[in-house]
Amino acid sequence: MASEPKYEEIQRELLAEIVAGRFAPSGRMPSEAQLVRRFKASRPTVGRALRILEEQNLIERRVGSGTFVRKNPSSPAVVGSRQLGLLIPGLGTTEIFEIIAGELAGVARGQDFGLLWGGGARPTADSSSNVSEVQQWCQQFIDRQVAGVFFAPFEHLAHQDQTNHQLAERLRHAGIAVVLLDRDLAEFPSRSDFDLVGIDNFAAGYIAVEHLLKLGTRRLAFVTRPHSAPTVSARIAGAREAILDRGLAIPKDFVRAGEIEDATFAEALTNDPPDGIIAANDQTAAVVIRLLQRKGLGVPKDVRVVGFDDLRLATLVSVPLTTVRQPCREIAIVAFRAMLERLSDPTIPARSLSLTPRLVVRESCGTYA
Repeated sequence: MASEPKYEEIQRELLAEIVAGRFAPSGRMPSEAQLVRRFKASRPTVGRALRILEEQNLIERRVGSGTFVRKNPSSPAVVGSRQLGLLIPGLGTTEIFEIIAGELAGVARGQDFGLLWGGGARPTADSSSNVSEVQQWCQQFIDRQVAGVFFAPFEHLAHQDQTNHQLAERLRHAGIAVVLLDRDLAEFPSRSDFDLVGIDNFAAGYIAVEHLLKLGTRRLAFVTRPHSAPTVSARIAGAREAILDRGLAIPKDFVRAGEIEDATFAEALTNDPPDGIIAANDQTAAVVIRLLQRKGLGVPKDVRVVGFDDLRLATLVSVPLTTVRQPCREIAIVAFRAMLERLSDPTIPARSLSLTPRLVVRESCGTYA
């Protein structure tokens, strides 16, 4: 897959530094000549990156003085409370959210905000206790009058839709801004009226399957757990679109939903395996690879496998995993800026802020980067 354009890389790095408060208190940024040397890029490339930031009202270029970060209404000085909350069920058990949470904490510190972490410990077999713990965290955020909450809704619960809506509405009725991380409250393709920050999951599913099709796979299956988040539905929709764009028929059993550790489900998957498997995430992909190998099937010789997220696990499995990367640092930066804008102007329409997914090619698909 094509690499990121240089001007986008520069713009992204500078955006991260702006949000983290690197150029405070003067707001002065490096000169174009300094940026050219730093990024080893041409002056027009650096200029294009700066123009994007200027169009986003993040910087201003003063003739004869230089480039400065704008002091806009979304700065912390005008926000009443300097406390934000992080509500992620099962936080500490999901690597992707641990990374995003860590990045959010760093950005919050840079902007002189406190970040309260909540979401419960390791999930138990009793889903009601998990929900109860997250509800308690939600109430603590309300009691402490935080300004806003970053919320990653529940998944893999039979009653998750009702639970997620109740939590989000409790926060909203308390006057607390809510920014959703990774997944929506509503089933794809519907949208809730809360800000949402994540990757373009439709595009993610498309590029994963497009890659497998280019390698000659034709009997594909998308493996997921029941009651998965709307992000997975979007990935499935993108995967289907990639198949149709090739003029191929979608297999009747394309979506295989079940508990991957369940013996019956595992047997059905490996008895007559497809030649290409798209797993809903890297953790599922790792289990799939293990099941296939136990059955005496080679990856990628007999079955090509692709996942999503690009966790550390992706490079530690027996066959390094081809996967679609989640840009965790950028998600955190965009989410924090969305929160500041929401706090500054609660009347702005709800937005979907989708970052571009990127395919990371490793051995599990049978090709190499």
